[in-house]
Amino acid sequence: MRAAWRGLPAGRYEAGWEPGLEVPAADGSPLITDHYFPRAEGDFPTLLVRSPYGRGLPWSPMYGVLFAEQGFHVVLQSCRGTGGSGGAFDLWRNEPADARAAVDWLRERPWFDGRLGTIGPSYLGYTQWALALDPPPELKAMVVQVGLHDPHTLFHTDGVLHLENALAVGAGMTYQHRGMLSFLGATLRLRRRLREVTTARPLRGAHERVLGDEAPWLDEVMAHPDPEDPYWHGASLAGAAERLTVPTALITGWHDVLAGQTLEQYGRLRRAGCETALLVGPWTHTSALQQGWPEVFAESLAWLRAHLHEDRSGLRPTRVRVHIGGENSRRDLDDWPRDPAATPWFPTPQGHLTPRPPTDSLPTASFRYDPADPTPSLGGPLLSPAAGPRDNSALEARDDVLTFTGPPLTEPVDILGPVSALLSLSTDTGHAHVFTRLCDVDARGRSVNVCDGLGRVTTTGETPSRVTVLMSSAAHRFAVGHRIRWQISGGAHPRFARSPGTGATPVDAAVLTPVHITLHPDSALTLPHAPANG
Repeated sequence: MRAAWRGLPAGRYEAGWEPGLEVPAADGSPLITDHYFPRAEGDFPTLLVRSPYGRGLPWSPMYGVLFAEQGFHVVLQSCRGTGGSGGAFDLWRNEPADARAAVDWLRERPWFDGRLGTIGPSYLGYTQWALALDPPPELKAMVVQVGLHDPHTLFHTDGVLHLENALAVGAGMTYQHRGMLSFLGATLRLRRRLREVTTARPLRGAHERVLGDEAPWLDEVMAHPDPEDPYWHGASLAGAAERLTVPTALITGWHDVLAGQTLEQYGRLRRAGCETALLVGPWTHTSALQQGWPEVFAESLAWLRAHLHEDRSGLRPTRVRVHIGGENSRRDLDDWPRDPAATPWFPTPQGHLTPRPPTDSLPTASFRYDPADPTPSLGGPLLSPAAGPRDNSALEARDDVLTFTGPPLTEPVDILGPVSALLSLSTDTGHAHVFTRLCDVDARGRSVNVCDGLGRVTTTGETPSRVTVLMSSAAHRFAVGHRIRWQISGGAHPRFARSPGTGATPVDAAVLTPVHITLHPDSALTLPHAPANG
């Protein structure tokens, strides 16, 4: 690990390992648990790490060994139905009770000294929020890394399925706890057959060609796009952050599939008056734990040492640290967002992007979206190696992609905060999706994605409908000589399930109808401009 990740701190203790312990779940099912510990005399605090992805690579070295070497007991536990644990895995329903059962077991261990922290990424963040719903008095600190609190939002935006990510989550949940070889095999099968699965008509059940019948919950997830559906009741743990008093550090990346959830968690914790810190790096969901691991580990260790070892020497001076895209720097902030001025930019029929409002009432532009040849997705927040910033030039050359580009900048433009788009659209079928993206165009014409979002629009006749699309948040500097670009299309497939153009749900649609989409002049891209000096 130290050869692969330069900058990891030297271990303070030799790590010991006690594998294969059986901890009774809330219903008595055995939860298989490994215990890592410092080989030294004295009392050490405990970290609880609950995972559905197994207890081997990479979790054993990254969490068990590294943190035991720094003076922590680490309890690495497989969620029920995974990694040899008893019972059946459910995407969310058992975690609060099973987390409390794990703490009950800890209280009976002679080495547990009453100081408890939690740590972990992705679904391991969800298991932390599950414990935080009713936090035990021993819980003194949490570190949620690229973490989840709302499963519905992971799978759906405005009723549209995050298709490619849903399949990746299905492969991870089904195979990763069985070992890296099993997981890699499933990942390779998914890549080879991704087009076949994502263009199936209907989509429902097509994932079985890759995952078999071992992920029945995935069909349920895909079939329930409405967050108010009873299926999702109890899934979101947002309420935990709204009343939490346990000091909590949050870590994400600008291209993380869960970046929006992390920023929501931060806002709720701040409103609750909870001590919290936020780090946002230049990462995707996976690269935060790969290239970003030395920084993520240092941030996590400093927080846990501050609140479990009473050593605050490693904490940074400000509550928030964000990576600034476009200049590849970090910026320390007192809070997030900084409440910068929101500035609208308007498209013109000539393909320009300008801060001057339109004076013409004629349509701005139109294009034809054909779901049989859907506009492809490129980069952005994905659970695959294709995630992150990419050159969009080839994508933007397609006839079904609109671009509106500002003039070369004579001074830098900084944005810090949420980005959104207000679109006025009409269609000839009455039903469409709209994908909207902010890009940074350099002097050579390379167009790189900064952030994006997708929404649904329903229209009647020729009358346009207005839809606001949230495009996540960004911290980015557009340099002198660069241009700001607004990209608009009818989808991003297979990242999102394609619109069939008929109003049928994408999961069940068997008929595809091309749709003509017209953009009207009362549309605007809203950017959170900030002073160039930050």
